[in-house]
Amino acid sequence: MSYDAALARRKALKTKLQNRERVFGGWVSYTDPAITETFAKAGFDFIAIDMEHTTISLTEAKTIITSAQSEGACCLPRPVSHTNDIVKPLLEAGADGMFIQMVETPEQVEALIAAMKFPPVGRRSYGVNRAHGYGFDFDRYITEWNDSSTLILQIESITAVENIDKLLAYPEVDGVMVGPYDISGSLGVPGQTNHPKVREAGRKVVEAAARAGKSCCTQIADVTPERVQDAFDQGFTFVILGSDLFILWKWAETMRGVIAEAKA
Repeated sequence: MSYDAALARRKALKTKLQNRERVFGGWVSYTDPAITETFAKAGFDFIAIDMEHTTISLTEAKTIITSAQSEGACCLPRPVSHTNDIVKPLLEAGADGMFIQMVETPEQVEALIAAMKFPPVGRRSYGVNRAHGYGFDFDRYITEWNDSSTLILQIESITAVENIDKLLAYPEVDGVMVGPYDISGSLGVPGQTNHPKVREAGRKVVEAAARAGKSCCTQIADVTPERVQDAFDQGFTFVILGSDLFILWKWAETMRGVIAEAKA
């Protein structure tokens, strides 16, 4: 894919997020690039890579990034930590931006901006890798990256909810994603994602994002048109539609029932 096409793809996603348009993402937890390619053909705006709760390595993530982009989708990894030794290699591999898990404080946001953006906005160092077209696109990449890359913060604790207005105040932050499972744990009701306290926390994030003019995301595990519409009705502006793991899990669960019934 040409640099112009890659830049246009990144800018299109960022513009949609800045305008709070409806955006749709896929989520991959398995390493096989065929899964990513299949998802990308569905017309997702981006494919996210879950590196937090999987064993996907940096090398495997690079293949997934390439696979998503080859089918015209942006790729936004979710690294296992905020540290530069994880974030930088993913950026150098050509990621279009990042989902960052468990962001709670302004200091963490500032550190992430420093790691992701080139000077004078951040402190990302200059090098040559796939992101830069192995040198062919270096000059354009380093001058156009800051304004075209995407940063999404995951709001996954009551501390983050309490700090939400501060977290959204940074212009480099394009949106937030509500993590109800971790929020439920921080509220002392682990796993109860429909608990009134958890739903209230999510509502606060949605409202804060609207005030700030930023996009707000949720993930729908079991996707139906009705659940997608419900998410938008709640005020979310973009959604992640399931994941490869959820799909296989639900299929296997159904097959277990089929097998049990056939054996009866």
